Amino acid sequence: MKKRGRINFHKIKTWQLLVVLIPLLFVDATLLRLDHIKMTNLRDAVMSADEADNDEEIARNLEELKKFVFSNIVINVVDDNGEQKIIFGTGPFYLEHQYIRAANAALEEAERNVVADGNPNGNIYGAASEVCRAQAIANGWTWDNPNYINCMMSEIQKYPAADELSSSIVASLPSTELYRKNYASPMWAPSVSGVMIAITLVIIVVILFRGIVWIILRLSLLFL
Repeated sequence: MKKRGRINFHKIKTWQLLVVLIPLLFVDATLLRLDHIKMTNLRDAVMSADEADNDEEIARNLEELKKFVFSNIVINVVDDNGEQKIIFGTGPFYLEHQYIRAANAALEEAERNVVADGNPNGNIYGAASEVCRAQAIANGWTWDNPNYINCMMSEIQKYPAADELSSSIVASLPSTELYRKNYASPMWAPSVSGVMIAITLVIIVVILFRGIVWIILRLSLLFL
C-alpha cells in the first residue's frame, strides 16, 4: 500500500500540482482573512464592554480574545509612528474607559481625604471641582473625560498646600500599562488555516524540488 501510494504520487505531474496550488493559495488567504475578522470582532466586543463600563464582560471578552489569538494564526497590520507593519496578533489596544474609571476613583478618594484633614486652604478638591465643572459644561466634557481629570490635577497643583495631596493622587493613580493589551499569535497553529497552509507549503516545496532537479538534469545534458 505504501509503495503504491508512492508510485501514485510520483505519477502526479508538476503542472497538476500547480493547478492545485493556485486555488489553495486563495483558500489560505480566505481562511487567514476570516481569522483576522474573528479577532477584530472579539476585540471590538472588548472595547464595547469597556465603553459600557461592564468590568465582568470586559474580563470575559478579553479571555475569549486571548484564547482565540493564542490558538490561531492572526495576521494584522498596525500603524507604528506612521509606518505600517505586519504583525502576528491583535496589536496594542487600550481600555481607556476602564482606566478613566479607576483614575476617577482615585480622585474621589482624594476628595474624601481633603475634606477630612482640615486643610488651611479649605476643600482644595471642591475648589478645583468648581472650576473644572464650569469648563466641563462649556466644552461638553462628561465626568469621565480625560480633559476633566487633567483639569482637576492642574487646579489642585495651584494651591501651596497641595503637594502632599498631589503626590498622594499621583501615587494612587493606576499605571496605564495595566490597561494596555497586546496579544501575540503563533506564526503557525494546528487550526484549519494552519493545516491548509502546511499542505500548501508541502506542495510548494515539491514543486521547487522538482524544478531544481529538472534544471540540474538539463545542465548535465549540456555537458554530455
